[in-house]
Amino acid sequence: MAGDLDLTNRDPNSLNSHVKVSFEDVLGEPEGAHSIDCVWKLSYTCFTCWLGLCYKLSTLLCGICIAAEWGCEFAEVAFYHVWFITPMLKMCEMNCAVCTKLMRTCLSCCVEPCCESCGAVFHYFKK
Repeated sequence: MAGDLDLTNRDPNSLNSHVKVSFEDVLGEPEGAHSIDCVWKLSYTCFTCWLGLCYKLSTLLCGICIAAEWGCEFAEVAFYHVWFITPMLKMCEMNCAVCTKLMRTCLSCCVEPCCESCGAVFHYFKK
């Protein structure tokens, strides 16, 4: 499974495209309010460096544990579906089939003769 892992495109389904942040998305100086060029360049360098460093440090310290927790959560959901929810739905489907058969029998015994009689009476009315 790890052999199929794409280390270049780590969000192939664009799950987190809303989190893309760049320096220009956060800071911008309007015309007439420019800082010294070296301050602007150093601000860019600091921003991108600290963004990358803090993200990498956070993932190093917490990412593996959080991934393990999400793996357990999805395993639990799969377990419930396989061993509880699907069998319960099958049992419900089987019980509903019995109720459907019982309802059809009752309707064919009680309601169908009345409907046929009414139909026979109105059959003789002609224009």
